[in-house]
Amino acid sequence: MLRDYLTDLFPIMELGTSAKMLSIVPLMNGGGLFETGAGGSAPKHVQQFVKENHLRWDSLGEFLALAASLEHLAQTTNNNTAQILADTLDRATGSVLNENRSPSRKVNELDNRGSHFFLALYWAQELAKQTDDPPLAAKFAPIAEALTSKQAEIVDELNAVQGKPVDIGGYYMPDDAKVIAAMRPSATFNAIIDAI
Repeated sequence: MLRDYLTDLFPIMELGTSAKMLSIVPLMNGGGLFETGAGGSAPKHVQQFVKENHLRWDSLGEFLALAASLEHLAQTTNNNTAQILADTLDRATGSVLNENRSPSRKVNELDNRGSHFFLALYWAQELAKQTDDPPLAAKFAPIAEALTSKQAEIVDELNAVQGKPVDIGGYYMPDDAKVIAAMRPSATFNAIIDAI
């Protein structure tokens, strides 16, 4: 109860939702719990997704939790690559916010899938330009270039599927293949990501 009070109530009061918060709980044996809130809105998000194929869920909290977990890994295992991944992900998440690439509530505008594309784009760009690990930069330079050059095409493919119902095969037990197809509608983006 106290954890819910501290990690859900205050973000709701400050930001209007707990979906934009990150709770980091150190565990006794050295691990960590990295949690983000749902804002109590998941049923409405699924309802709109099934009706309009537009997922307005904002994954900002998950982006922050992933960066925090990579930083925790870096610190507990002395892993420099994990620290680079954490630092570049933090900067990429900042770009998502600065460039207003968070999901819109309205159909036919950027949704969760588009927000994830922009995070991937900005993260690849940050990894490509960092100088602490030249081989890692070299690995991500062509990925950043591909995502940058195909940005308009990918966004068009992500937005083109919106505005009509989508079948995911159920609410509590959706069909995996249908969900994957619904969540990955850009063949161009998929080809770049799958080639990594």
